[in-house]
Amino acid sequence: MDVMGDKATLFETGRFVQPSGDEEEGEIVAEQAAEELRQRLAAEAGDIEAMSVLGAMLLRRGDLDGAEPHLRAATAAGDRAAANNLGVLLHQRGYADEAAGWWRIAAVAGSAAAAHALGRHHRERGDEPAAEYWLRQSAEQGHVLGAYALADLLEHRGDPDAERWMRAAAERGHREAAYRLARALDLRAGPEPAGDNGVSSAAEAEQWYRQAAARGHRRAALHLGAILEKRGELKEAGRWYLTSAKDGEPRAACALGFLLRDAGDSESAAVWWLRAAQDGDGNAANALGALHAERGETQTAERWYRAAMDAGDVNGAYNLGLLCAEQGRTAQAEQWYRRAAYAGHREAANALAVLLLQGGDEAGAEPWFSKAAEAGSVDAAFNLGILYAKRGEDALALRWYERAAAAGHTEAALQVGMARLRDGDEQEAERHLRCAAGGGSAEGAYRLAALLDARRPPASAHELGEALHEKTECEEWYERAASLGHRRAQVRVGMLAAARGEVVEAARWYRAAAEAGSRNGAFNLGLLLAREGSEPEAAVWWTRAADAGHGRAALRLALVYARRGELAEGQRWADRAVSLGPAEVAERAARLRDALRQELSA
Repeated sequence: MDVMGDKATLFETGRFVQPSGDEEEGEIVAEQAAEELRQRLAAEAGDIEAMSVLGAMLLRRGDLDGAEPHLRAATAAGDRAAANNLGVLLHQRGYADEAAGWWRIAAVAGSAAAAHALGRHHRERGDEPAAEYWLRQSAEQGHVLGAYALADLLEHRGDPDAERWMRAAAERGHREAAYRLARALDLRAGPEPAGDNGVSSAAEAEQWYRQAAARGHRRAALHLGAILEKRGELKEAGRWYLTSAKDGEPRAACALGFLLRDAGDSESAAVWWLRAAQDGDGNAANALGALHAERGETQTAERWYRAAMDAGDVNGAYNLGLLCAEQGRTAQAEQWYRRAAYAGHREAANALAVLLLQGGDEAGAEPWFSKAAEAGSVDAAFNLGILYAKRGEDALALRWYERAAAAGHTEAALQVGMARLRDGDEQEAERHLRCAAGGGSAEGAYRLAALLDARRPPASAHELGEALHEKTECEEWYERAASLGHRRAQVRVGMLAAARGEVVEAARWYRAAAEAGSRNGAFNLGLLLAREGSEPEAAVWWTRAADAGHGRAALRLALVYARRGELAEGQRWADRAVSLGPAEVAERAARLRDALRQELSA
């Protein structure tokens, strides 16, 4: 895929691996040996600077015994760099207090590196005032490590001046300072205006993440990838995730896996999730579990969910509960839901409550619904509303419905809308019904259409040549509900189409409603067919409607059979119409029944 191709290009640039040939390496070693020899000859001739340089070279190479006499000689002659390096050497030997003494001599002489080392020494011993003094001396002389150490000390105290020194260290190339500065800016970033330089905290944070990542900071690369992914720049995000993952960051490997999965490459995603999961990333273990569950490999899925749980990811227990519930292992599902719920997983608390409610334990379910809802579970808030409504506690039910609706729950918005309709608050009802309808609720769309329909003024008389009818907003909502399978909406759309003279369209909607079990749809389809001269087919639909309890359909059948001369069958349907009603239908059906009875007895 494209993302992986882009990442392969990174390797071609030599960004990760910069090998040097044996020849080149040999030349460097030869040059170093020659330089050491020159410095040794100069030192033996009494050159103080050469003694200091030679001692530093031997110290870097790890030859402490060889370095010490040269550093001591140079230090005795007043070389501050040698005094600092002698402190380093003694510190490595474990003589911290003696090292601090030499660092103090070098720092007083103006060595920024010694002031930094002395500041670190005092901080390790808990003497923060002395640590701050020497670290500040180092930082103010432009020493990057001193600036970073001072920023770290001030940040620990909550001193706002910490950011200034962290920025100073970052600007001088300290990658950890750049990362920490980016984190601080990122955490306070939000819908804030740009700063004095026209750059927002979020944009500046991204710049520092980019600088730290370019210097090989794996967590900075991870955060940079996340910023780019959120912005939709997936190719570059993938490159930085790969950079971080290759450097051993399991969260980046996990994020790269999700990026690959979303691009349709599940096999490559699984490779990176496996790598992250083996490094202890619970989210990656969950992703592997879900992948195997989708493939029907439930045992493997369960193993990875357990690995996620062992890594401290509570989602592992929740997913185990879901897996057991799907397999009908209710007792085990309850066990895992409880484990996750007790750990604060709100959706697990809701799932546990649903499971208890299905088992008839309403008293046990309610507190878990409450806990989940209070923790922010929208589904739990809606379920709690259902629970209270079932008990007749309408005020409490409405409160929870409103909370769920405010969070975008479609069915909760429908319930609030219907409650407001009952209260006569049409404005609030319309607002909530629009939310429900917009969220895909067929009932919400129908109720909204009915509300708007009731407000419509009566249709005016149309002049010759004028369009008979234009669709209104309420008709559009009826059609939305009808297209979602709402039977009453389908009947209503059919009626509106019939009123416009669109017989085929009306028949289509009536038939859809009738086949879904709507007796009104069947009755109206019968009327339409009868008007078109298809009375036998109309009788079929009227029979279906009458069998479902439609009195007018029964009366129509009675009249059909009476006209055919099938008086007994006509009388039977007339009796059915009398029993079904309504009153006007029952009255007409009774007269027809009596007439048919007289005819039969004549």
